[in-house]
Amino acid sequence: MQRLRSVRRVRRVQFAGALLAWGLGCAAAPVEKPALPDPATRRTLVQGELIGSTTQDGAHAWLGIPFAKPPVADLRWRAPRPPDPWPGRLEALKHAASCIQFANPAGGRDGAKSGTVTGSEDCLYLNVYAPKSTLDRRPAADERRPVMGWIHGGGNTSGDAVPYDGGVLAMRHDLVVVTVHYRMGVFGWFSHPALRPEGTTAEDASGNYGTLDIARSLAWVRDNIAEFGGDPNRVTVFGESAGGSNVFSMLLSPAARGLFHTAIAQSGSAITRPLSEAENFVDDAEPGDLASSNEVLVKQLLIDGLAKDRAEAKAELVNMGPEKIANYLREKSPAQLLSVYDGSGFGGMYPSVTLLRDGAVLPLEPAVEAFRLGKYNQVPTILGTNRDEVRLFQLFGSPYVASLMGLPLWLKDVDLYQATAEHSSRMWKVRGVDSPASAMRGVQGPSVYGYRFDWDDEPKVLFLDLADALGAAHAIEIPFVFGRLSLGPGTRFVFDEKKSDANRWLSDQMMSYWAEFAYSGDPGRGRKGAQAEWKPWSASSNAAERFILFDAESDGGVRMSRDAILTRHSVIAGVASDQRLSAHQRVRCEIYLQFIVWGKGMTEEEYGSVENASCASDYPLASHPWED
Repeated sequence: MQRLRSVRRVRRVQFAGALLAWGLGCAAAPVEKPALPDPATRRTLVQGELIGSTTQDGAHAWLGIPFAKPPVADLRWRAPRPPDPWPGRLEALKHAASCIQFANPAGGRDGAKSGTVTGSEDCLYLNVYAPKSTLDRRPAADERRPVMGWIHGGGNTSGDAVPYDGGVLAMRHDLVVVTVHYRMGVFGWFSHPALRPEGTTAEDASGNYGTLDIARSLAWVRDNIAEFGGDPNRVTVFGESAGGSNVFSMLLSPAARGLFHTAIAQSGSAITRPLSEAENFVDDAEPGDLASSNEVLVKQLLIDGLAKDRAEAKAELVNMGPEKIANYLREKSPAQLLSVYDGSGFGGMYPSVTLLRDGAVLPLEPAVEAFRLGKYNQVPTILGTNRDEVRLFQLFGSPYVASLMGLPLWLKDVDLYQATAEHSSRMWKVRGVDSPASAMRGVQGPSVYGYRFDWDDEPKVLFLDLADALGAAHAIEIPFVFGRLSLGPGTRFVFDEKKSDANRWLSDQMMSYWAEFAYSGDPGRGRKGAQAEWKPWSASSNAAERFILFDAESDGGVRMSRDAILTRHSVIAGVASDQRLSAHQRVRCEIYLQFIVWGKGMTEEEYGSVENASCASDYPLASHPWED
């Protein structure tokens, strides 16, 4: 029996980004001594009293605060419930367990071997970072600080909040920063008819438990953040990669309505999935995903020896009926539930159908269509991507890179390497910025803002010029936003020591814009009003400028861009006209294939019509190199 692997190589690409995001955040956080309780951090919440510590940066920190009941036993695959009161004083001095995932460098801190199951189902905890204040000298109501709630990335199957220390951001701009854990993978997004018997509430039946966890954390912020000096009426939700996609889910979800007031999606994707993909068998008339709940059940029955083959497993599911299926699933341990997946691959991540269009937690319409129809929480929003998103993944798996034992040594063909990355990165911008921003701009007016991160000042390491190989890759912006331009032993591979002042300048600029947006809902000219004006997104074809560029001063600095809006069709046409690919038809077709399997940037019908149909005949979809 084959375990569920990522169906296409491109899915593994997404996982690589989450791994780097973890590395950037984790290495950037200072190595701390064991935390000691600080009497100045004593607070009293709805659930009880707690005490935190002071970080090496001088911020107050409260770690591992429960924001929901443990989602175990009967609460597995149920909407999160408010937490119970705790006895005595809670010492909020260390991070809580990661949510269930495969152990890998991006998650699992219990020393578990890579590929084995780590974390806990009891994982719904958050962390708070704030400037110093005492219980009797907390900011008055009219002096409370804006709140920024961070959603970590990880393909929605891996990672946690631990690496993202918000102390520097909080101290630098007088903010309260909250980082949160949420259920992931099969625990966070899982929909099956057997799990919604008669009488089940819409939220319990939604399958969107990870989405609801994030919304519940925002409800906790509303109810408690004033105790930390935060303003519950100025809450910004922000996140990167899968975290950015989850920001889109907060914009779309009625469950989050009124719980946040501004939003920032960094390298996210405005993509949701229909319930048919989440539930159906792959051979149904309306086919499901290979990781659908019914396909997972078939794999479980085969593992348990309750069926000899797929046909017998499907018949057994009919005989079991809904109640027995539900009990069968709920009796499984986390390790048993994950046994159908292969967790030994890159990043320990696995295929999972997430962000489900259930009609209650998320709209039935695709995300961009819901934005266009105004079916979302209309708040000031920043959307952005990095210019070279895909270079990160290509660096560790491109045929145009010479490598030794998985480590890149030099680029064998710079033109083809950069051409393949450029077009896929542009398609990422379509789904993460241009398409949703244009739809939202038409509904809510000029409170939508876009950015592109272009910084590419990495040094040369032996024969590898990282400016060419990595550039403005996926997740590189995170250290700039959090104000930590140190990656431990990896610092010298990304940040040139000779350019530390220039890098700090760009980080200061970005932090200032993010903070001003949290304060006012308009990034404007930053907190001091002295930076380049960040103008709203415009969907007008006559607009001279519509998004801001973030780059080193030596490469033009921070300025508005005159680039045209990208669409699926313009990106596809760009591949056809790219002279770098004129003698490389196979490469051109592989780029089109990548569009198909990554983010629905191209349909199979469109693939059959491009290049006079030669791609479809010469390199058919069924045998393309991204399929396992």
